[in-house]
Amino acid sequence: MFKIIQYLQMRRTEITGIFFYNPEGLYPDPIDYTDLIRYSFSFANIAKAYTCSDFVWNEKNILKKIEENNFGHIIIAGLMPGTVKALFSKAMALAGKDPENVSLASFNDYCSGTIYSPERLKIVLASIISGIPYEFTGIPDELHVEKATLVIGGGISGIQAALEIAYSNNLVYLVEKSGTIGGKMATFDKTFPTLDCAACILTPKMVEVNQHPNIRLMSYSEVLEVSGRPGNFNLRILKKARKVNVQTCIGCGTCAEKCPAQAPSEFDAGTCMRKAIYIPFPQAVPNKYLIDAENCIYLKNGKCKACVKACPVPGCIDLDEKDSELTINVGNIILASGYKTFDAGRMTQFGYGQFPNVLNSLEFERLLNASGPTGGNIHLRSQDKKGNWIFNESSPRPDKLAIIHCVGSRDKNFNKYCSRVCCMYSLKFAHLIMDKLPEAEIFEYFIDMRSFGKGYEEFYERIKQEEVSIIRGKTAKVEQHGEKLFIRGEDILRGEILENTVDMVILSVGLEAGEDARKLAGILDISTNADGWFEEAHYNLDPTGTCRGGIYLAGTCQGPKDIPDCVAQGSAAAARVIQSILKGRVRDDVSSVTLDHVERKIKELSTVPI
Repeated sequence: MFKIIQYLQMRRTEITGIFFYNPEGLYPDPIDYTDLIRYSFSFANIAKAYTCSDFVWNEKNILKKIEENNFGHIIIAGLMPGTVKALFSKAMALAGKDPENVSLASFNDYCSGTIYSPERLKIVLASIISGIPYEFTGIPDELHVEKATLVIGGGISGIQAALEIAYSNNLVYLVEKSGTIGGKMATFDKTFPTLDCAACILTPKMVEVNQHPNIRLMSYSEVLEVSGRPGNFNLRILKKARKVNVQTCIGCGTCAEKCPAQAPSEFDAGTCMRKAIYIPFPQAVPNKYLIDAENCIYLKNGKCKACVKACPVPGCIDLDEKDSELTINVGNIILASGYKTFDAGRMTQFGYGQFPNVLNSLEFERLLNASGPTGGNIHLRSQDKKGNWIFNESSPRPDKLAIIHCVGSRDKNFNKYCSRVCCMYSLKFAHLIMDKLPEAEIFEYFIDMRSFGKGYEEFYERIKQEEVSIIRGKTAKVEQHGEKLFIRGEDILRGEILENTVDMVILSVGLEAGEDARKLAGILDISTNADGWFEEAHYNLDPTGTCRGGIYLAGTCQGPKDIPDCVAQGSAAAARVIQSILKGRVRDDVSSVTLDHVERKIKELSTVPI
């Protein structure tokens, strides 16, 4: 520890006060402010330090502290300090001081958040107090980088990143845990706001991935272990047994025709049934069959083998095939593991899972899709001979449909954040329903309309011109009354309680961090935030980087995004990888930067003439 007295006297003669802030009720407060205050006083210009518990933070009291101590400069340090900056700037102006002399030291930035290591917090403080940005003081050393790259996740972000790197003439390993690449986008019918065919955009890229000589596609695989250092990662990959040889399978479908076992189709969000030996969807990549071990009769009780007997290619199906492992070495890793949708059954007031014609948004996407269970026609759900609730074309069509926004989002009991895409895909649903059921009545129940993207507001205005009842207000409850669904809610613009009876309810569920996010975070040694999303290195300055050198984020594994943003971030992460390969070097982990390193850097830079 040292005092940069000479530098501070030259650059900052004003008396500085530091205020440590934690937004009450938003975060736990695991920070030892006593230690940080002690460290702050090692800098000559820090005159006083306060925490939230020292006095009530309002304009009058802050002004009093400024005048008592003649503060010419204020530092607000802590969690989300920007939320109170305006309060301090106004107090500075009232005191006759420069309101611009309010600096922020965010403990959520520069990989200080979630863990709140005392050393990391001191590093952030040292940079702010000294007046030398962290970007100059906290630069890790650089290491040699191997040219191969691993992309985890085969959704649109992972596909985009893999193709960008492959076209720079570098090797890419693309690992996808399901039987096909494509991710959630492959299940969609249309994309908002242009209403382009999602499959028409995505499937050419999927085929391109499969055919590119620089991409090694590993579907039905998972990352088990990551070791090594940035630029030289060693990975252990689990290749789950497909039990069908992808090299010899001709995709004829004879095996599936003869298979007696059925299970709900994951790709179709459980809206229809598939066989235990199956291709996830007609345009899957690889377009080869695989066996669902949990539902295969032979694997459960040792009897059947109907698929083996029916297969025209000898030896193609091996029901006794075991999982295998392989190891690879890469220089960089891009994490594009995606998201999961909110489980609407957690909000019991809407009756999801109880009433058959209360659907979530992914189920409705499949119902709308031409490759879905009803060929894109909207029908009510009914039971098959075995009692499974599925959609089929023999069921009646709905005359009245309701779409309920913000299910699982913007709710303090579940997820406080906005999931961003729900308003727009709900408007898309309304338009597509009007197209397929011109005589139907459609009701949209929303809290606030968040049409944030390019062309989104125009799309909203377009839907308002169509015969859709758009109602602002929260929905309280959905009940089953006979064969109808009864909705009770509010219209806050009219100040009325609303009651409505419809045939089908569509719940616009929000986005949540993927089921394996915590597990992957542990394997990769990176952080997640309080909501489970992967934590970027810096929200503004490094949105694709992580605290670990050579590991980058792309798409919705970092937080809710629409398709254009996912594609853009996939390209951005790929650009970071290509940059390191061209340079031949990659930065070490942020944790490799010590407080001593930063203090030495500050001392060096303080002598540089300005």
